[in-house]
Amino acid sequence: MVGQKSGDSGGKEFQRVADELRARMADGEYPLHSTLPSQRSLTKEFRVSRDTVQRALRELVDEGWIESRQGSGSRVIKTQRIQSPTPKATRSRRGVTLEALISEAFEQPEVTLDVYTLTSESLYWRIQQQADRIRGRSISPRRITLRMLLPVENQPLPYPRVKDDKDDTRLSGRLHEITDRHTQSLRQSLGALKTEGWVPSVDMEIRRAPLTPAFKLYLFNGTEALHGPYEVIERKIELEPGEEIAALDVLGLGATLTHHVKDDDPNSSGTVFVESMQKWFDSVWELLAE
Repeated sequence: MVGQKSGDSGGKEFQRVADELRARMADGEYPLHSTLPSQRSLTKEFRVSRDTVQRALRELVDEGWIESRQGSGSRVIKTQRIQSPTPKATRSRRGVTLEALISEAFEQPEVTLDVYTLTSESLYWRIQQQADRIRGRSISPRRITLRMLLPVENQPLPYPRVKDDKDDTRLSGRLHEITDRHTQSLRQSLGALKTEGWVPSVDMEIRRAPLTPAFKLYLFNGTEALHGPYEVIERKIELEPGEEIAALDVLGLGATLTHHVKDDDPNSSGTVFVESMQKWFDSVWELLAE
């Protein structure tokens, strides 16, 4: 990525703003058909330039999250959809959200989270929220174990890529940059909880498998699962200010996920699904991933 104006951390600030706004829309903080805060408010909240906010909003428009009209602000037209057959789905007016599931997992004494994904951007903000809760003494897990499966870095991927030029590697480089940034931040966030004495045991390990993620998977404490296929879409991506390209990409935060819960019935659909996906994750982790 090419830099923004001075003071915007080399152009990465617009991505930080876009990431946070995506997370808020996915978690229902900005529900469907609501209006985002004004550009002036976002500029003040994130302490970035107006140009940075506008670039973040343009990316969200291109991804189909919002629509912007002169004088009317930015309206949310897409959110994260999680389909759940469990009573948990009715506990909140927002229904089941990734934020809520991670929050409940972190309320246990021992937290185990297994994740298979294309990138780690969806996870970082949620883990940071739990770190804030731990420092605020509202929760106090004794052990946190996070295992993350990502694709091999030097493996050619069918997405994201420039639509009309398979040999153009700029989008794959951009993907690796985003993934590295968020995984490094995850390590720092979780590591600080241990070094500062908030959590006695913290273990985070990332392995890379020679697979192209066709779906996203979260496994919570071995008892719940979120699963959903990546939907391939065509969209415009701004690589540099003023340079847009047509790209093939996938919906990450915007993908529809299904929620499954393991119960006391070994033959229930929830139990069978969670156990089968846990076995799949463990087998790839042990036999394929490096």
